[in-house]
Amino acid sequence: MAPAPSIEKLDKSEVKEIVVQVIDSDDIRLAELGYKGEFKREFSLLETIAFAFSIMAVNGGVSSTLSFGLPSGGHVGMVWGWFIPCMFIMCVAASMAELASSMPTSAGLYYFSAKLAPERYSALASWITGWANVTGQVTLVCSIDYTVAQMITTAVAVGTDGSVILGAGPTYGILLAILVIHGFICSSATRILARLNLFYGFLTMAATIGAIIALLVCSGDNKVSTETAFGLFENNTGWKNNGWAFLLSFAAPMWSLTGYDSAAHISEEISGAARTAPIAILASVAAVGGLGWIYLICASFALASVPALLETKLALPMGQILLDVLGKRGMLAVWSFTLASQFLCGAAQGVDASRVVFAFARDNALPGSRWWKRMNPHTQTPVNAVWLVVVLSAFCGLLGFSATAFSSLAGASVIGLYTSYAAPIFLRITSGRDKLVPGPFALGRWFMPIGTIAVAWVSFVVVLLCFPASQTTNAVEMNYASVIVLAVFIFAASSWVLSARKWFVGPLPNIDATRALCTAKAQQLP
Repeated sequence: MAPAPSIEKLDKSEVKEIVVQVIDSDDIRLAELGYKGEFKREFSLLETIAFAFSIMAVNGGVSSTLSFGLPSGGHVGMVWGWFIPCMFIMCVAASMAELASSMPTSAGLYYFSAKLAPERYSALASWITGWANVTGQVTLVCSIDYTVAQMITTAVAVGTDGSVILGAGPTYGILLAILVIHGFICSSATRILARLNLFYGFLTMAATIGAIIALLVCSGDNKVSTETAFGLFENNTGWKNNGWAFLLSFAAPMWSLTGYDSAAHISEEISGAARTAPIAILASVAAVGGLGWIYLICASFALASVPALLETKLALPMGQILLDVLGKRGMLAVWSFTLASQFLCGAAQGVDASRVVFAFARDNALPGSRWWKRMNPHTQTPVNAVWLVVVLSAFCGLLGFSATAFSSLAGASVIGLYTSYAAPIFLRITSGRDKLVPGPFALGRWFMPIGTIAVAWVSFVVVLLCFPASQTTNAVEMNYASVIVLAVFIFAASSWVLSARKWFVGPLPNIDATRALCTAKAQQLP
């Protein structure tokens, strides 16, 4: 085969004859990364920020994870167990923003790993990162929708004055219904999804601020002292070591502040992706971290007794705090908006997860990839990938019949996602120091200390989240996060050893380099 002609040797007329598929600078950059544009770029900066913000739905996240901080330190676990991790999460987000700015493609994290790893380990790094991310994405969809189901059962219990308490079976049935509805929403065209996410973000912000104001105003003179709200420590975990018990409260913000990589995964649907994606990552993490802390401070002031709250029969303790402070009608009013924002959060996460599955399948890394990488001709979205996510999430939802369903699903999603976050960051500060071509957003000389902190933090948290909530446990109350992650690891490792190492080469370009360069030059011509 004759070598491809050099782009520099092509004159203007020759370049003009080439069929140009790339229509803007975003798709030119995507072509240089090896992919042709298959999505419509209809996410603006504001819509992208709203998308990432919606996936972390601050009021829904805080309401769902209060059960982590309460036993692990009481008021201290609620307030400081949220604040401390947020500082380290910002380091992870900043490192990811730099990578997303440099390589704006839906392949995201596993593409970053492939390009930053030593050449001989490129495919393996991509394989590990991709499977970790897919695991985290699917379990995050399931865990979010499971909390929506719990919010519904909580509302039913409050609305019936405790006469109707729905158990694990009905909760799972509600979960399945929510997953199906989300499947239809996520199958929509990109233009519709972009507009919907703007609404999601607005509703989430309004609902969070409304809940904060309601707690501040209605708690009145019944607030606890500042010393109690910020400094009262109570260990109700079952672990004898108070320090370790407090560390377990870190699970709350770690789960709530996940999914911000979504801005990277929809970068092929974003206008000005190299600038927009990193801004969305940093802005959404800062907003959710800050608002979540304020919300928890207000809840801490309104909380009179941690032991009494832990005895509630409601599925989610935050519902009991709102009931105690606002009364039945006020609680249901605030709760309805919390439920709505969490429902929309699940819809946004479903879009994110489907894009990850599509991108990984596009590189033939999943069983049945030819099905999951298909684009629907009507919506120009990966509908098959959407429904694969729905089915896998429904399967994971069977954990709902255990006593630690949410903590197991939350732990698995955090371990999977943050492992996939840390892998390319680790490669960035080691083998990839000189490989990264900086985008519009770059950390400069700060990439090394920030990246080192990020990797160290993730390593610590992954180990932490594998532990059960108590020193003594059983089959019903054990933490199944490690089981889920280990099962996927065994499958991925076996597939690699037995087969994938022979054919998987990492991200597969679907547009040749010469064409990409010609396209870029053609766009620059008058």
